[in-house]
Amino acid sequence: MADPSSYRPKPGQIPDSPGVYKFRDEHGRVIYVGKAKSLRQRLASYFQDLAGLHPRTRTMVTTAAAVEWTVVSTEVEALQLEYTWIKEFDPRFNVKYRDDKSYPYLAVTLNEEFPRVQVMRGAKKKGVRYFGPYGHAWAIRETVDLMLRVFPVRTCSAGVFKRSAQIGRPCLLGYIGKCSAPCVERISAADHRELAEEFCDFMAGRTGAYLRRLERQMQEAAEEMEYERAARLRDDIGALKRAMEKSAVVLADATDADLIAVAEDELEAAVQIFHVRGGRVRGQRGWVTDKVEAVTTGDLVEHALQQLYGEEQGDAVPKEVLVPALPEPVEPVAQWLSHRRGSQVSLRIPQRGDKKDLMATVGRNARQALALHKTKRASDLTTRSRALEEIAEALGLDSVPLRIECFDISHLQGDDVVASMVVFEDGLARKSEYRRFQIKGRVGDEQVWHGQGQDDVRSMHEVTARRFRRYLQEKQRSGEWTEEPAEDAPVEADAPVADGPMEPGAGRPVDEDGRPKRFAYPPQLVVVDGGAPQVAAARRALDELGIDDVAVCGLAKRLEEVWLPGEDDPVVLPRSSEGLYLLQRVRDEAHRFALRYQRTKRGKRLKASPLDAVAGLGDTRRQALLKHFGSLKKLRAATVDEICEVPGVGRKTAETVVAALAGAAPSAPAVNTATGEIIEDDGVPPAALSAERGQER
Repeated sequence: MADPSSYRPKPGQIPDSPGVYKFRDEHGRVIYVGKAKSLRQRLASYFQDLAGLHPRTRTMVTTAAAVEWTVVSTEVEALQLEYTWIKEFDPRFNVKYRDDKSYPYLAVTLNEEFPRVQVMRGAKKKGVRYFGPYGHAWAIRETVDLMLRVFPVRTCSAGVFKRSAQIGRPCLLGYIGKCSAPCVERISAADHRELAEEFCDFMAGRTGAYLRRLERQMQEAAEEMEYERAARLRDDIGALKRAMEKSAVVLADATDADLIAVAEDELEAAVQIFHVRGGRVRGQRGWVTDKVEAVTTGDLVEHALQQLYGEEQGDAVPKEVLVPALPEPVEPVAQWLSHRRGSQVSLRIPQRGDKKDLMATVGRNARQALALHKTKRASDLTTRSRALEEIAEALGLDSVPLRIECFDISHLQGDDVVASMVVFEDGLARKSEYRRFQIKGRVGDEQVWHGQGQDDVRSMHEVTARRFRRYLQEKQRSGEWTEEPAEDAPVEADAPVADGPMEPGAGRPVDEDGRPKRFAYPPQLVVVDGGAPQVAAARRALDELGIDDVAVCGLAKRLEEVWLPGEDDPVVLPRSSEGLYLLQRVRDEAHRFALRYQRTKRGKRLKASPLDAVAGLGDTRRQALLKHFGSLKKLRAATVDEICEVPGVGRKTAETVVAALAGAAPSAPAVNTATGEIIEDDGVPPAALSAERGQER
């Protein structure tokens, strides 16, 4: 626990102007980001008697080891910079809203030549128009099914669209009138785009003018005795009205507004948002957060507004935002919202009428969401806490291991050796900090080639040494550690994770960015997948680096025994133990992640071709060569003149190809052990991969 007076800035150092400040812990990681109208007054409030601080604020200032600030011109700039840094650094003491689910949106891909209507989840993409979010995907499909009668926009995938264009025949929707079939040129690209834009206008709430136009066309058709056309228009009007009825009118003045309600207790808060467009509820979503800082309802509203509109522009920000409490001060937030929209945005508390009644409904939803969340999480928190306590007791640790890192080695009969590192914090997987390694076969100063003495124990020693050598280097770089590292070997460039969503700022850390997202934050416990030899290798790697404050254990698969360094007998946890279950989850996750990387690496190797090394030969001409000759074997037998016959391949390139293939000796034919089939060099059948996987580790 740090003493705040040890890093308190000297009097007069802090400017009396708007700005954003950051608190860092002893490892340089940003743990809190805040903004202030006056940096001097706000920061002074943190360095008072600890007894007078809120418990959460007291925890934050005693965890921190340094504070720094950035001066800006206005409070609006401070608000924007605060949002950017919170997204970038993910500070542990800031309020972070978590979506309680991945909400589906109705999306129109206006960034394509032929826009497509579809259901989308996840991050929003540029050039795509979104409507929602909706509670269920089936609600979107029902609405779209009614709308396609009037707006027959493309809904098929790229593959179906391309296939229909090749065979010159549309899909079923084109035959039944629910697609205008641009794939077979029944409608031009410009007319189809205009149809998609009309669809967007109707979904955005501009329904009255369009319905009146259809009714006028229906009457004109009836007067001209075009009764079939009039009947079709009548049915179109009915379909649109049924689609509109699916979202009831809640505000009679056709308002575009977002209503935000907050339900909170001492520890947590739930936020519910209703998206109202054209007076109708077009979407609903909710978030839940831990109150890790001392915040008011207005502060929670401000954080929710940043979360909602931080990445939005234009019409995605409504003209009116109704909230239960206003942020303090409210003017910078209102100006920021207006800047995001490009026009004036009204941020206020509803006082009377339909809007106040609807706000009460949103508030009831927020209270129910908080109650449901607490019911679900109560047992979860208790279980995780008990699991960590059991692990600490079984391994004889001084405190519970809040951060656990697990390593696993994967290979296929000694080839493509890789390793994985997964991270669990507070008993939960933290996928943004997963890492993967290519095993180099380095033991001390000796290089050991794969398949010639390489084994799991040496690989475990290597990967553990590399991870913690990076940790020591980051400590030295930040000035926390001044001695020379135990080993003088170069630092390996270990590959970042590509599994699951990446956090903002997950790149290589440097002193000034405060993002130890790779290796600069140490665990309390290292778990290895294996028994006593693997544990001994990991412990030896730590001892060689002079690290003695990180515990090591191993979990053997055969009997699920927990091995400790230097112990002849394992620690046996009861089968019903929550601690054993958590260790199994950590070990299995490391195994899954390592196996996935190993398969990807092996797949790339199997697909490699001698043509890949030919300078100046790109994918297009490489594919043209293989298509022309049919296989690599036939291409190897071709002459320079025969290769020159391939369109786009000149004599110089042909000579280079012949030389490359002549230098690459053909490998012996492989045999699929499952079927006895001889695998040609044209490719590897899927059955071969299936047979290999049985011998993977």
